[in-house]
Amino acid sequence: MKVLIVSDTHGRNQNLIKVIKKVGPVDLLVHLGDSEGSIDNIEAIAACPVAMVAGNNDFYYNLPKEKIIEIGKYLALLTHGHRIGVRAGIDNLLAAAKINQVNIVMFGHTHIPMITFQEGIWLINPGSLTLPRQGNRKPSFIIMDIDNHGAAHFTLNYL
Repeated sequence: MKVLIVSDTHGRNQNLIKVIKKVGPVDLLVHLGDSEGSIDNIEAIAACPVAMVAGNNDFYYNLPKEKIIEIGKYLALLTHGHRIGVRAGIDNLLAAAKINQVNIVMFGHTHIPMITFQEGIWLINPGSLTLPRQGNRKPSFIIMDIDNHGAAHFTLNYL
């Protein structure tokens, strides 16, 4: 199973289109918020199931603030992260994971990519496809592959 994880496209989907052409096809697209009104466009572009949550800039859109989904044998909490305080560190993410009994927390908001495994929990942030803030300032995304044994593998990619 191949999952494309993105965040913070801010209504500009040109890079998402490039990524899908580059890595496609995918079995699932996860968007972690701040799509800013391009929900229908993202679903059309993806050509696969889409799981999305609302970000702090997603006013007036009928998206959940958080969502728990199954990906293979894993339970993943999807959140933009602004309500959990992700800019202050990962402690609140780990607490949310434990409360919700999930193996993975996927979040955005910081525009800085992260793949961390701590206390038996994956903390995954794809960064931003539109407004990256990490040192190299390259648009980023993550591919999650589930291998034949059911194990998850995460790869950070740059456009």
